[in-house]
Amino acid sequence: MGKALRLSEKWFRRGLWLVALVFAGFLIGLGGTIVGDLPKVERPLQLDDFLDSGAARELRGQIQQAQQAEQEAQNALEQARLQHARARSTTLAERETFANWLATRSATQRTEQDPEVIARTRALDGLKAAELKAQQAVQAQDQALLDARQGAQAARQRLGELEQGARERLHAEQRRVELRVFLYRLALTLPLLAVAGWLFAKKRQGTWWPFVWGFIFFALFAFFVELVPYLPSYGGYVRYIVGIALTALVGRYAIVALNRYLERQKRAEAMPDRQRRQGLGYDVALARLAKNVCPGCERPVDLKDGKTDFCPHCGMGLFDHCGHCTARKSAFARFCQACGQAAGRGAGGDGAPEAG
Repeated sequence: MGKALRLSEKWFRRGLWLVALVFAGFLIGLGGTIVGDLPKVERPLQLDDFLDSGAARELRGQIQQAQQAEQEAQNALEQARLQHARARSTTLAERETFANWLATRSATQRTEQDPEVIARTRALDGLKAAELKAQQAVQAQDQALLDARQGAQAARQRLGELEQGARERLHAEQRRVELRVFLYRLALTLPLLAVAGWLFAKKRQGTWWPFVWGFIFFALFAFFVELVPYLPSYGGYVRYIVGIALTALVGRYAIVALNRYLERQKRAEAMPDRQRRQGLGYDVALARLAKNVCPGCERPVDLKDGKTDFCPHCGMGLFDHCGHCTARKSAFARFCQACGQAAGRGAGGDGAPEAG
């Protein structure tokens, strides 16, 4: 339709489309803020909300005590191992010294050294006993460390089982919260979509059309961007069912609209040429002619051959001759392009219709 508009009207319309987009942008920003804040109406959920607080507190206390006992046992074990290593080193050194001394005594065969042999043997036995005691201490700390670790592991396992049940209840409640938030969004966006549909059907060509189209853009954005991504899935069933329903609804509307359009065109083509012209707006007729289609039936017509005066499909007069200078002109022109006289009755039919 742009070719049929006056130059200033084109720029005014472009400016008004910009107004529509800006208006839609502000509405989208406001709507996005509201939709984003909708989850705040629900209290944030935590795992502890679904735990047996008494049992969980007791198990966590047991785990903490077991971890502390494990740390103490680990420190004691390191000390016991150090003492055992020291006792063993002392025993080995004393045994080596004693073996060297025995070898010397065997070589000299001095009987007066027998009491010293007994004393050294007893001293070596004492060192061996101390080493054994240190080894037993190491084993005791190993056992204490193992007990502490097993106690902590058992407490963690019981706490894990408790948390698993709480986690399942948490996820179930989160799904219910998500569904409620989605219903909040749905309750907000569906009325907007209904109002947008009514505006599109009744007001899209009215005086305030920039605000109408801005609201329509906002409603579509709110539905397809702010609502659809939050649509519950449930394995994809909900999304596919909703998609099928929307497709069927839109498809039915398109089919019904097409059939109505075809019926309307058939009735229009059966009317007399004068009556059909009166039903066409001036700008609409010029816009269709600029696209090389018949203004009446909207089928393609060769308008540049200089010979076609009537639509070969519906018979509507497309060109006539000026009643003043007989120049060939568009049947929808209000003035003759050759002499400037107002269009009147000519060879092609009636004058131009009033603007619609």
